[in-house]
Amino acid sequence: MTGEAPVNDAWSTRPEGAADRAAVRAVNLAAFPTAEEADLVDGLRADPLAWMDGLSMLSETAEGTPVGHALLTRCHVDDHPALALAPCAVLPEHQRRGAGAAAIRAALDAASALGENLVVCLGHAEYYPRFGFTPASGFGVRAPFEAPDEAMMALALDGSRPVPGGTIRYPDAFGV
Repeated sequence: MTGEAPVNDAWSTRPEGAADRAAVRAVNLAAFPTAEEADLVDGLRADPLAWMDGLSMLSETAEGTPVGHALLTRCHVDDHPALALAPCAVLPEHQRRGAGAAAIRAALDAASALGENLVVCLGHAEYYPRFGFTPASGFGVRAPFEAPDEAMMALALDGSRPVPGGTIRYPDAFGV
């Protein structure tokens, strides 16, 4: 036995609190090859037009150690409010064990509870469809930059509500 967590761990999730900032940064620094995503989280947290309390979600071990992070922030599709899912990160030793999926599901559930509907995501076309994401082009939503159709995705949290079409306007911290 290597001491690694089994794939079927039941992760607990909770919103990020003020005391979690260093842990969130550490997860993002460990999960990515550069500090770009960790810096992005800090920049989004500092932007009152982008940051939404309760939509930065952590997944934790049974001991309460944060190991995964998923962030939803305010963006717009043309002038209509939407959310951007980015970044999503998991400590390398806990990757591929459901910690990231738990954080993403918790963030999407929290957004739905707040009455949000449209979530956009630029990511792996093999991963995000498990949460209901489909190509954003199907909603008439497009990125403000060149992106493969299968990688620029969107999700309507409530399929009975209309979804605005147009170009995504990301918060300034994204640099696009």
